[in-house]
Amino acid sequence: MNRDYQGVFFDLDGTLADTAPDLVAAINAVRIERGLAALPYEQLRPLASAGARGLIGGAFNYGPDHPEFEELRSQFLGFYEQALCVNTRLFEGMPEVLEALETQELAWGIVTNKAARLTDPLVQALGLSERSAATVSGDTTPHAKPHPAPILQAAQWAKVSAQHCIYVGDDLRDIQAGQAAGMITVAAAYGYCGCEEPIDTWGADHIIHSPLELLKLL
Repeated sequence: MNRDYQGVFFDLDGTLADTAPDLVAAINAVRIERGLAALPYEQLRPLASAGARGLIGGAFNYGPDHPEFEELRSQFLGFYEQALCVNTRLFEGMPEVLEALETQELAWGIVTNKAARLTDPLVQALGLSERSAATVSGDTTPHAKPHPAPILQAAQWAKVSAQHCIYVGDDLRDIQAGQAAGMITVAAAYGYCGCEEPIDTWGADHIIHSPLELLKLL
């Protein structure tokens, strides 16, 4: 491994863990409660990285300015909070990546836009709370990604230099945040990648198609 690197930070949804099964189940539960049929998993999966905003948009075609949006958001988060790690798993190959980082004594952490009340129990359920050098949620700092503040906070907590770290994410906002923080950026093509811009236009330093490919960059 390249010893110039001091650490690797991961987005959570669609990068570190495949959370879409539980997120889609929660938004479909809202539809069912309102007398609507559940939508196909494949239709909603790409929207999982955008959280409530993306999933409500996909399931109801409502944006944040719609009068029912906040009620839908509250219902969705309620369902999700009750069952946030039923079918969620680390992506295939990710356990080996984390073990390799730890073996080489490279810090790793999590930077997500998910609220801490959801992030913390999920990371705990995945068995990663004690292993992550820094876990930063969307409400940990005054700004969420694509602002660099959460990533810089993670580097500070992990006691590493941002300029000597990698940030991995499956959304354009992740790459923008990583670049603004001065990190090497890696786009996770295996993730949800739900934004309209193709992944090869995001400007990431690297694109990987499986977690294990990350080890080749280190």
